[in-house]
Amino acid sequence: MAAPNRKKYNKKLRLAAAEKWIPTYRGENLVKGYSNWFGVDKICAINELELLGQEIDPIYKTQIYKLEIEKEDAKTGNFDEPADFEVEPFYTWQDSDYYFIAGYTSGGVPYGITWEEYEREYKEDEDGNQDKNNSSISNDDIDLPFW
Repeated sequence: MAAPNRKKYNKKLRLAAAEKWIPTYRGENLVKGYSNWFGVDKICAINELELLGQEIDPIYKTQIYKLEIEKEDAKTGNFDEPADFEVEPFYTWQDSDYYFIAGYTSGGVPYGITWEEYEREYKEDEDGNQDKNNSSISNDDIDLPFW
């Protein structure tokens, strides 16, 4: 089934037809009705209704613009970080016992790499080479769930 001709109108024809259509519209949301009747998006409907002298609530207009931007971003994959998103600084991943806190148990106890382990296993010597001769990891340690 083909779309009604009114959905194929260009801007000039839509504006002419809308002058007769607006007084007959009985719905609650003129922007949504215009958008559905003429087959245009809501931003186009808002712009054309304002050209015809209709007043659109500025709060509603802002909501529609934000929604359309979000839809466009979802299509293109352009996602900005939310304004309230904060990156946790690195120093919160450390404390006096742990060089790196990987997480916490259900009881609230931290687990990760202690300062001792870091200095013994990972810290570079003065030449810039990693000291691999002092490896003190035994086969028993390999069975631990976090290794």
